[in-house]
Amino acid sequence: MASRVNRRTVDLTGYPDLLVIYLGMRVNRMQGLKTVFGFGPRIANSVEARPDGLLLHENFLLSMFPPHAGMRQYWRDFDALERWARSDPHREWWRQFLRDSGGTGFWHEAYFMRGGMEAVYDDMVKATGFLAFAPASPARGAMFSARGRAARPGSPVAEAPIVEPDFYSGDDAV
Repeated sequence: MASRVNRRTVDLTGYPDLLVIYLGMRVNRMQGLKTVFGFGPRIANSVEARPDGLLLHENFLLSMFPPHAGMRQYWRDFDALERWARSDPHREWWRQFLRDSGGTGFWHEAYFMRGGMEAVYDDMVKATGFLAFAPASPARGAMFSARGRAARPGSPVAEAPIVEPDFYSGDDAV
């Protein structure tokens, strides 16, 4: 006997500044396996610490071959996410990754309750998400930080893990 689907929805009025962020890490070279698996326990410990503003963290798998792991996080607001992302341990992870991606590619896409989206793709050898259909541009100037890409008002709530001139020093920046 067929049964009716238990169809529900949610009231998000209590979360006017809600932010949903998808993050992923894809293995590009064999050494990337070590990098991806090394991040697992670090991420688990970070989430268990219950950062202020993190409402929910979920893991998922995008593909087995090549390995491509992902996470979805719900944050109370952008400032809470920015504060966490610019503090340790995340700040140090990010600095290390930007020095050497360890054979992986990383990306994130953020979606804001009040409108707007932003994304970044680092060492992604396969177009993923927005990168698969939207024109790409260098992550420079206002596009270097999530706050700039999302055109969020105000000043950053904490110091950036790395500033643009330090990241691009020594290359052929224009």
